[in-house]
Amino acid sequence: MWVGENESAKFWLSIMNGLKNRGVVDILIACVDGLTGFTSAIEAVFPQTEIQQCIIHQIRHTTRFVSYKDIKTLMTDLKKVYAAIDEPTAAYELDSFDEKWSGKYPKIGVSWRNNWPNLSAYFKYPEEVRKLIYTTNAIEGFNRQLRKVTKSKSVFPTDDSLLKMLYLAMIDITKKWTGRRQDWGKIHSQLEIYFAARIK
Repeated sequence: MWVGENESAKFWLSIMNGLKNRGVVDILIACVDGLTGFTSAIEAVFPQTEIQQCIIHQIRHTTRFVSYKDIKTLMTDLKKVYAAIDEPTAAYELDSFDEKWSGKYPKIGVSWRNNWPNLSAYFKYPEEVRKLIYTTNAIEGFNRQLRKVTKSKSVFPTDDSLLKMLYLAMIDITKKWTGRRQDWGKIHSQLEIYFAARIK
């Protein structure tokens, strides 16, 4: 666990180096939320890592200013992009989306195109691996439970007191982690093929 004043490239680089110093040799795929400097820090320490920008964060970011009356139709059209069967289909659907909505919401198409290299990484994988990459429910749920513990206290006397409180909460949260992913065997087999030279 780390506590930092802000999430800068320097902060993330120190975390990546810390992981490497503790024995992490390689990261196959990293799903990131678009924080400044995060991708650069990963690539600096683990250059072979495939970066996948979190689709949910991208959707939240691009629909912040969409009118309530347009949101349902716009989301239906946007889903054709991120749920496409492959990357060429997704690129075609993005063009269609942009053609339809760019007059009213020009920033959405621009944002998706600017982030496309990191948004489209998961299209090369089968459905099971894709779900593993873009489903962040476990992480989001874990973070939500940690926020529950900290929101009642607005000020901590020291970083150490915050770390202790988060550590105790983490112990309680992880006690409930008893299940395992049902299709993990299939996912692992596919990752062994995709990353044959890197998985021992």
